Parts: sequence; C-alpha cells; structure tokens
Amino acid sequence: MTRTGHRRYINFVAAWALSAAMTGCADPLLLRSAVSPENVALPPLGPRIYVANESSNNVSVIDSEKLVTIGTIDARSHATHDLALSRDGKLLFATNLASGRLSVIDTERLETIASIFTGARSHVVTLTNDNKQAWIANIADDTISILDIATLKIVGALPTGQGPTGLAFSRDGRFAYVSNQGDKTVQVIEVDFQRVIKTLPVGTNPHFLVLGPDGRIWGCNTGSNDIFVIDTKTHEIINSFQVGPFPQQIAFAYKGLSGPNAYVTVAGFNKVLVLSTDPKRMNIIEEIPVGDRPNGIWANAQGTRLFVANEGSNDINVIDSGTAQVVATVAVGRKPIRVVASR
Repeated sequence: MTRTGHRRYINFVAAWALSAAMTGCADPLLLRSAVSPENVALPPLGPRIYVANESSNNVSVIDSEKLVTIGTIDARSHATHDLALSRDGKLLFATNLASGRLSVIDTERLETIASIFTGARSHVVTLTNDNKQAWIANIADDTISILDIATLKIVGALPTGQGPTGLAFSRDGRFAYVSNQGDKTVQVIEVDFQRVIKTLPVGTNPHFLVLGPDGRIWGCNTGSNDIFVIDTKTHEIINSFQVGPFPQQIAFAYKGLSGPNAYVTVAGFNKVLVLSTDPKRMNIIEEIPVGDRPNGIWANAQGTRLFVANEGSNDINVIDSGTAQVVATVAVGRKPIRVVASR
C-alpha cells in the first residue's frame, strides 16, 4: 500500500469513527488496523480450505492442494461456528455462537475486518444467490438477520420457528429453507416477500441444510438418526433415510463416473456414509472411517475430494472419493465444526 493509500484509508477510518460516534451506532465494528506495514507479503489467494474452530475462536486456513496450514485467523469473537464464502472468495463470513456476532474476514489479508452483532447465539450464515446479502440464523432470538454485504449493515430481521439452526436457498433463489430445532420443523420462506409460506415437520434437532446438485434441499436430524430430502418445487419432504446416530452435515461428490453421491458425516459412528442421491432408490454405497466425531464436510469443485472436520480429534480428514480412502489428515484448532473450500 502506498503512503497516499495509507492517508486515504486513515481518513476513511476517522470519518467512519466520527459518524459512528455522532449516530451512537457501534455496529459494524471496523477491526482492520489503520496503520499497516508497507510491502506486506501476503499468501496468494489460491484454492483453500477454511475451518471454523468453535473452542479456539478462530478459523484455520489450509492450502487445499499442498494440504498444509497457511494461517490462522482470529475471529475476534467467541465460539466460531459456521462459515460462508463470497463468490469471488475474497470475503469469509463466520458466525460466533457465544457472542452473537458475525465476523467478516478479508481472505487476502487473512484478518477479521469487521464484527457485527446479529442476534443471540448466531448459528449459521448463508449468502443469497446474488451474493448481495447474508442471512444469519439466531437460535436464542428465533430470528434471521439480513445483512447488506456492500455496507455491512443489518437491513432487516425475519421471525422464525423456535431455535433456527439451518438455512439454505433454492437454486433459483426464490425460497429460503430454515430448520428449527425447538419445534422440529423446516420453514419455507418466500424471499422477495420475506414471508413463511409453508412449515414442514421433520425429526429431532434438525441442523445444517444444504442445496443438493439435484436442486433439492438436504438436511440432517442431528438429534435422531436420519436425513431428509425436500423437493423445492412442491415444498414437500420426498424421502427420509436412516444413517446412524447424530448425523451432522452433507456434501456431494463423484466416484469415477458414478454420482454425484451424498456424503454424510455420522458422529455416532465416526464415519462418513456414502448414499445414492436418487430419493426413490436411496441406499448406502460405502462407509468411510474418519476421525473422532465428524461434523463439517465439504467437497472440492471437481467433486473428487472431501474435507471432513472432526470436532473430537481436532483435525480434518481428506477423502479421495474415487478410492473412498482418507489420504491426509491436517491438524486444526479446537472443536472444528464447519469447513468450506474455495475454488
């Protein structure tokens, strides 16, 4: 950064601070230092794995090709839980359960640049399909906060069921699906009108939801032993399948020419189960032993590798989907919950 650039940045920070003081608003908190060293050598923004470490209050950053840790980002908050990555890979959003704040991370500089209060026990964050908003589910407030990404301001809030824990958008972006652990439901929200149009009963303690390659919404009943699939055209559950105790999260990958298949972390078995994605012929194809209490899972862009966060053993396993074998293990922080990978 040039000296002229530094002066402009310092002037921006001073103006922001004065504006915040005059309005009495302290959110979002701007955390990037106004004085940065000249000619800082930053790692290239290549394919990466990001891991949210709940008990370490930070995010591990791993080179997804070399499988080595290239940095650890302090979330500057407490109980870092979920992650969402912008389409260009330059911003990473992290929820923090204990503090109810959303950390905004600059992935080029590997630092938290803002912290925004969204609600009590913020659990998950998902970006809208146009990448203009972040929706954050707040468990203790029974709300979804809506953040404008350009301004980093909360622009709205939606009431939900009891204890929202999961959130995913349909492929066309028209509908949001919210799982509520308290009343064991998934709500369907019409995004443009921000209204609930349907409530579906599911199982005990539904958690993370994910959009599948088939355009359907997949979810886990973490307090039970099954997963479920929702048709986004009819907004109906079209299948459920028992996988074992405490299923956590789901990703999708290929095995050679076969697939995409669904990969489910089953914490009670310390395994990843591989399922057919055909809801009419769902069956277990393979079982892959992994670390202690697997939780988060994410596939690379090619669908040939999966990254599994093991919250009990504080590491991630890298699975080759072609051989169904763990090919690498990388240590991360304490109690890793969520993992995402850039392209």
